[in-house]
Amino acid sequence: MYKNSRGRPGAVLAAVAVAQFAVALDLSVVNVALPAIRTALGFAPLDLSWVVHVYALTLGGFLLLGGRACDLYGRRRLFVLGLAVFGLCSLAGGLAQAPWQLIAARAGQGLAAAAATPAALAMLTTTFPEGPQRVRALGVWSGVNAAGGALGVLAGGLLTQYAGWRWVMLINLPIVAVALALVRAGVPAEARPARRERLDVLGAVLATGGVGLLVTGVVRTDAQGWDSPATWTMLVAAAMLLAAFGVTESRASAPLLRLGLLRSRWVAGANVLVFFSTAGQFAAFYFVSLYLQQVLGMGAAATGAAFLPFSASLIAGSLVATRVTAARTPRASLVPGALLAAAGLAWFAFISPDGGFLTDVLGPCIITGTGVGLVIAPIVAAATTGVAPHEAGTASGLMNSSRQLGGCIGLAALATIAAHRTGTATDPAAINDGYALGLAIAAALFVIAAVVAISVLPRRQAETPAPHPATTAENRLEGTPS
Repeated sequence: MYKNSRGRPGAVLAAVAVAQFAVALDLSVVNVALPAIRTALGFAPLDLSWVVHVYALTLGGFLLLGGRACDLYGRRRLFVLGLAVFGLCSLAGGLAQAPWQLIAARAGQGLAAAAATPAALAMLTTTFPEGPQRVRALGVWSGVNAAGGALGVLAGGLLTQYAGWRWVMLINLPIVAVALALVRAGVPAEARPARRERLDVLGAVLATGGVGLLVTGVVRTDAQGWDSPATWTMLVAAAMLLAAFGVTESRASAPLLRLGLLRSRWVAGANVLVFFSTAGQFAAFYFVSLYLQQVLGMGAAATGAAFLPFSASLIAGSLVATRVTAARTPRASLVPGALLAAAGLAWFAFISPDGGFLTDVLGPCIITGTGVGLVIAPIVAAATTGVAPHEAGTASGLMNSSRQLGGCIGLAALATIAAHRTGTATDPAAINDGYALGLAIAAALFVIAAVVAISVLPRRQAETPAPHPATTAENRLEGTPS
């Protein structure tokens, strides 16, 4: 396995934080620019959504493969490769002259992010020892990740309005350049492994195909509907592929995902929790954005600015969560955080078509943002607690896959429910009712997340997952692998 070479922890943290900011920013920065992109490139109405969906599809579909690849071939190598490809695809997207060129660039961005994201988390968990140091580092990562997603709306609005839509893609270039410079300055190259395991090709095909079909089936419900035969065909095929993946992994000598990881209550509980909390968070972000624009009549830049209190309170919640988790366990922050986010979203559910920012948005934004910050910061620590360094990438890829699936499924399901409530009506009152229902269900999802934290996550020190039988003896001889 890889020898552990920690390098300069500050440079590692800075490089990972800057890179994750770019990845998170790209999840939301394009949304506000979609009308301008449609006009400039001549997108058909039904094809425009693929500018967003294809990024989620390739990112979610390849995260497990990216996580395992960085364990086998080196975290720094996958991180640098992912960043470089991400930057090149951002440049290609910014220069696109036709719809297919932009969609291809977005697909490349998602694939690159699927390599860089688990590698970044694995670099953190192997650079900072388990305990307060790792908690603080993961708190910074989580805060930057959340801030990137939240500020994406603001950046997208400002760039589209004042610089042009192409800059929502080109803005990634200086960010990627800074991250690569930090890697070169302080992240050491890893030694090649004495014995390299083979990549589980069959498991990779089944996992990528299953997750890809699941994400595709879910995100296309905006055009096909949940009752469409095409939707159910994709979902059933996804279930069959994922079931086959589980059987294959239980028998493989070097699996893509060692199922023994899921015996840890920390790993299993954190992945279920992140699924439900992200489902609620993504859906709430979507509904509030539409409420501000379609009900209150705000413009793109004003809508982005309206999310600044949410971003500020989220960062504040992340700072508090880092202190709490360092002193106790992730569970001590996750439970109150999920309940606080649920309370904020329940307050949001009382939005009014005659409301305003100060009366209907500001207070719930602060409460929800603080709660989400309390959840986001410790969830990575929970999902990687007790995980051996040689499986850090796998655990990181698994957690990010759960996050992506939760976001896609939650948003699609709640958007469908809200649309059903609204029906064919176009008046602000009917639209408002649909958004209010979606926000109430998002609150319920955070309650479920709190229940998972209470009932599944251990109260005390984490148990360590059973070691991989093929690597236990080797790890004892080599010490801590990297």
